[in-house]
Parts: sequence; structure tokens; C-alpha cells
Amino acid sequence: MQSILNDFYAVTSHEKTEKGFTANITLNKDHKIFNGHFPGNPVTPGVCMMQIVKDLTEEFTNSKLFLKSASNVKFMAIINPFETPDLVLELDINENEDEIKVKNTTTFGETIALKLSVTYKKI
Repeated sequence: MQSILNDFYAVTSHEKTEKGFTANITLNKDHKIFNGHFPGNPVTPGVCMMQIVKDLTEEFTNSKLFLKSASNVKFMAIINPFETPDLVLELDINENEDEIKVKNTTTFGETIALKLSVTYKKI
């Protein structure tokens, strides 16, 4: 999988579900992005989490995508890569000829960290 987030995360497993896919990922706590976001208190940037959702959707649908719209974006818990590097992303995917709509819930343990709905245009 090609991503602008080189070496930021690794997919440890994934499986097809009735509505889409579930992916298990591990964040790279040593990635240089955490040096600045934030020194001494690393927090996974929300935009990076949104990019991970896009990366996984492209991989699972074998499509190149452009973000058309995002709604109901809710960052509900801080993702510290030293404390909670292992995340589960549930992707409910609805695909048509021109677009792909995704509803995502990202969790660590029993904690919901992110919920979002996005629409991608196929390019």
C-alpha cells in the first residue's frame, strides 16, 4: 500500500465484513511526526487518522480516491502512540460507479477514538 504516511503505521491484519472491512493497525511510536505533535506528549494528528481511513479504503476497494466531503467527524479520545498504538478501524463501505461512502469507527480497547463519515470521488 502506498501512502503519504510512510512508516507511520502498519496493518497487522484485516478481514472483510458484511458491510466492508475491519483493519487492525499499529502506529509507529517512533515516527518523526510525534516529535512535533507534541513534544513530550505525543498525540496522533486527526488529519493522519483521516488519511489512514482513505489509505485503507483505497486498498480494500482497489480505487484511487479524492476526498469529496466529510461529515460527523468526531475525535472522541486522544490516541497516544506510546499508550495505545494498536487500533481497530471498522469501515462500512458503500460504493457506486463514481463515489465511495465510508462510515468509520476507530477504537482502542473499549474506547471509541474516532467516528467519521466521508465521501470519496473515484479518480
